[in-house]
Amino acid sequence: MTDKAKTERVVHVPLGERAYDILIGPGLIGRAGGEISTRISGRKAAIVTDENVGALYLEELMDGLEADGIDATSITLPAGEKTKSFEHLTKVCDTLLSARIERNDAVIALGGGVIGDLTGFAAGIVRRGVRFVQIPTSLLAQVDSSVGGKTGINTRHGKNLVGVFNQPDLVLADSDALQTLSEREFRAGYAELAKYGLIDKPDFFAWLETNWQAVFAGGPERIEAIAVSCQAKADVVVADERESGRRALLNLGHTFGHALEAATGYDSARLVHGEGVAIGMVLAHEFSARLNLASPDDAARAEAHLKSVGLPTRIGDIPGVAPTVEELMEAIGQDKKVKGGQLTFILTHGIGRAFVADDVPSSEVIRFLEEKLGQ
Repeated sequence: MTDKAKTERVVHVPLGERAYDILIGPGLIGRAGGEISTRISGRKAAIVTDENVGALYLEELMDGLEADGIDATSITLPAGEKTKSFEHLTKVCDTLLSARIERNDAVIALGGGVIGDLTGFAAGIVRRGVRFVQIPTSLLAQVDSSVGGKTGINTRHGKNLVGVFNQPDLVLADSDALQTLSEREFRAGYAELAKYGLIDKPDFFAWLETNWQAVFAGGPERIEAIAVSCQAKADVVVADERESGRRALLNLGHTFGHALEAATGYDSARLVHGEGVAIGMVLAHEFSARLNLASPDDAARAEAHLKSVGLPTRIGDIPGVAPTVEELMEAIGQDKKVKGGQLTFILTHGIGRAFVADDVPSSEVIRFLEEKLGQ
């Protein structure tokens, strides 16, 4: 294997006329202008970023775009989950229109999942759709939210309940950007890596159990883990782009996790998305075991690995006052997978054997949550 093969990977997402590439490797932010100009005909771009990421990478990206003949403007938003709101969506749309961004120009999301989701939504609705580029700077965004076309914002009713499917034209996952993440942010992204193994790749989960420290340290193992995860998500998206069936499996841990995020008021000091997913995946495995669908040993194994990397695995690990069963059930009832008022969960028959469970009785969920909140 050449040095380049060890440090750069390309995952193709074959969606017909909406097909795109995910480039994974170092130095991609500086090279973004060249990669974008070969794929998008417009000569203008608008960059959406947040205060934290913008301070690190906005100037480098702007310089690279200018060097390749792309005239760029930018908008910098507050960092944090609360930015995924109608208020900030309006600001982004107004900025794109004021900059006279046309349909063949690029709207670039430079940041984590919050910026990617918000920007992708704006790009999908301004002029009924402009070109969209994801430059995810967090591990969570690189392996999950930047791939697959789900965009949206949060409301008081719940997370990601307003949005559109809008596939990007290009994803540039610069592994160098991960060097500036805090340990907590990297761990939160790692939860999504582990998720792919727990869904249907037991060999990958076993590989992570052995190699997680090398993934955290960087180098070829990190690139490999990101590439495997992106390929896993791409395969699911191609098979079920609009989440009518198999794609729902990607929400393993998210029904419980989103409910925990909502119940904590999207307060990132208490709980960030990946931490909610980690707790949610453990709850999904334990709930499966309670329903006699899986072995308690598999639930214990999933929890042990997530705990070993420093992720929270219990509701009691969340600082502050614990949410009530009523608060959690209210959020679960707003989950996008609910159909006809019936609860749908992603449950499991064991490590790497997730499935969609329709018509889960609310009474069972309530008893389970009462038990977990009492621990």
